[in-house]
Amino acid sequence: MADVKLPPARILAIETSCDETAAAVLENGRALLSSVVASQIDLHVQYGGVFPEVASRQHIRTIYAVVEEAVQRAHLSLSEIDAIAVTRGPGLAGSLVVGMNAAKGLALALNRPLIGVNHLEGHIYSAWVYQGDTVNPPPAPEFPLMALLVSGGHTELNVMTDHLTYRRLGGTLDDAAGEAFDKVARLLGLPYPGGPSVQKAAAGGNPEAFTFPRARLEGTWDFSFSGLKTAVLRVVRQLEEEGKSLPVSDLAASFQTAVVDVLLQKTLRAARETKSRAILVAGGVSANTALRLAFTGQTEFPVFIPAFTLCTDNAAMIGAAGYFRYALGARDPLDLDVLPTWPLS
Repeated sequence: MADVKLPPARILAIETSCDETAAAVLENGRALLSSVVASQIDLHVQYGGVFPEVASRQHIRTIYAVVEEAVQRAHLSLSEIDAIAVTRGPGLAGSLVVGMNAAKGLALALNRPLIGVNHLEGHIYSAWVYQGDTVNPPPAPEFPLMALLVSGGHTELNVMTDHLTYRRLGGTLDDAAGEAFDKVARLLGLPYPGGPSVQKAAAGGNPEAFTFPRARLEGTWDFSFSGLKTAVLRVVRQLEEEGKSLPVSDLAASFQTAVVDVLLQKTLRAARETKSRAILVAGGVSANTALRLAFTGQTEFPVFIPAFTLCTDNAAMIGAAGYFRYALGARDPLDLDVLPTWPLS
């Protein structure tokens, strides 16, 4: 299908899988005409994480205003939209339902197709997206490719031989990389969200100050970060027992380096063995600067990583994945239900 000419279409996409209320308009699966994201970080920081009931209530308050703004920024009317794409899962059940119901209402009112999209698939397709006013659009990722999905809840390797086809090689056996960042941030007394906080602290630290373990899990394509997290915990407790102040920057830098090293080396080996033509890195952790530099710094494979604004949850990625499903003829009924636990493969 990669070489087949696909039909033009404008997709209005909605994403409410967790604590971001987002809407976007995408043309032909790549050209981003608008993207609006209403963040809830300030509401959840007091809990040290996302509080599901608060998240779903806030989605209800903001969803239609966000959708309206996305359509206006695209300089279109709703009648010029060809289909409605929406995150079906995985995610928080209450949050997903808000977005799904909004999408169903629009699809019914406009008499347009409804396309349910896997949130993880959306992250992968964020690498196809570029700003709609770009004069010379960047090339699209070429198949076969090795896709590393790395986020707060997922860390996995998938081979893609064509659009919408995934063969899962392996995934995390315990903590996902993003989850490990969040837990280590709490150990170091850094604020929520943990990923950006660890990166900021690591910028002033020595990545070789502490030698933390790398769980290679030789013979598999799986990941494990719980041992690394425990190693950081042991060092923190030892320093506290000795009455020493925590070298937060050094700990953050050493931890971050260990995570990036495992992700890079395992992905490179998987790409070699599957004879992939390129590597794609997506998900919230792909916004980490050290990770981006590590992958773009190697010269063995072309690397596709979404723009910073498309790494965390957004609707543009849902529109991109939704377009390719729409172009292949996918249509979902209006009684479509959400799937809070929905694997990619």
